[in-house]
Amino acid sequence: MRSNSKMKEKPIEKVVKMQYHFFGMLSRMKYITRWSLMRNTRKENVSEHSLEVSMIAHALAVISNKRLGNHLDASKAALIGIYHDSSEIITGDMPTPIKYNNPQIQKAFKDIEKDASKELLSMLPSDMIEDYESLFFRKKEEETLWKLVKAADKLSALIKCIEERKAGNSEFLNAEKSIVKILKDMELKEVDIFIEEFLPSYEMNLDEMKLGKENVTVHTPSDTYY
Repeated sequence: MRSNSKMKEKPIEKVVKMQYHFFGMLSRMKYITRWSLMRNTRKENVSEHSLEVSMIAHALAVISNKRLGNHLDASKAALIGIYHDSSEIITGDMPTPIKYNNPQIQKAFKDIEKDASKELLSMLPSDMIEDYESLFFRKKEEETLWKLVKAADKLSALIKCIEERKAGNSEFLNAEKSIVKILKDMELKEVDIFIEEFLPSYEMNLDEMKLGKENVTVHTPSDTYY
């Protein structure tokens, strides 16, 4: 028999690999604006806030280790800080006066945040989820790290208030006083040390910091905060 030169070729099947949207979603943090109920001289997004929280949380853990004799995982604190507001990609940033208006709203929003975090984690390959879960949901043995991240979150908010005050915006004065009280009530030595040694720099301009004025006396509405 003569072979048919025009035999139909079997179509080549393309192997379509799974695509995962976790990091694509995270990149959208820069579109979520914070302090939406306030008049801002400069808007702040969740992405830049998360970076600042990460750096401060890392610093607080290092302070805890070096000054207070603890043995915390500072790198883990930084990672928790990076992801601490990632659920807001889905929920948006809920203004504090609304979020904490009453216990019912607060609980409902906590549940919403938990569901949003689960949804984000589901956008990872199954073999990677376990590595990220502890950055979204706290473990009992890491409770101290989460407390420091919470404190770092408040310190970042305080820094925002300072920046707005320095720009001549009185809109944030009450928020600044409220955050100072919250930080004081936390009774964390790591926070006290950070406020004493690092926070005054945020009151200075670039020239003052470059000149190394370590002992500059800074006067603030909060009477040096504490």
